[in-house]
Amino acid sequence: MTVRVVLADDQPLVRSGLRVLMADHSDLEVVGEAATGAEAVQLVSDIGPDVVVMDIRMPGMDGIEATRLITAGPATTRVLVLTTFDEDDHVYGALRAGASGFVVKDMALDDILAAIRVVAAGDALIAPGVTRRLIADFVGRPAPAPEHSPRSVEGITEREREVLTLVGRGRSNAEIAEDLFITVATTKSHVSRLLTKLGARDRVQLVITAYETGLVTLPR
Repeated sequence: MTVRVVLADDQPLVRSGLRVLMADHSDLEVVGEAATGAEAVQLVSDIGPDVVVMDIRMPGMDGIEATRLITAGPATTRVLVLTTFDEDDHVYGALRAGASGFVVKDMALDDILAAIRVVAAGDALIAPGVTRRLIADFVGRPAPAPEHSPRSVEGITEREREVLTLVGRGRSNAEIAEDLFITVATTKSHVSRLLTKLGARDRVQLVITAYETGLVTLPR
């Protein structure tokens, strides 16, 4: 299956570099490019890509607002935020807006491609150590509006609660299966039901829910 990608960055060289790199990978296809957030939103509406690689700092509508509009719409497009380590505040905003993950601009290009595949699959976190640090800080911050209040974990089974806790700790499906003495297929089924019951778009938001509801706490 080919992952259809839109590249949203106001720097043509960044878009060009990613496009050239993806041309060597048959499972990835660049179907559009945007230099502004507004252009990215319009492309998602027009062609419905699987993933938008979204820069945060763009003229006019920035990547955070574009992410909010994309994830609030009917499209199933996922957003992978392109950021730098000195932009943590923007990453928090992007996660609040519904981004599925993020990559750092100075990462190896092959790692960025791997991250695109991960987000498209909705199956794992990106750079778990860094992601957990950012999410841990992120969930400790006050939500900017009532609609972003923590999700309830009512209505899930005890087994699903165990799975959610392990997802929150950054465990992969294989690791969860080993921890709970169940199959990987069963683990995937539990994760899928959690996504549906909690109204979460992807695994990143399950991690956020686990922190916000106290199933996972920060080490002291």
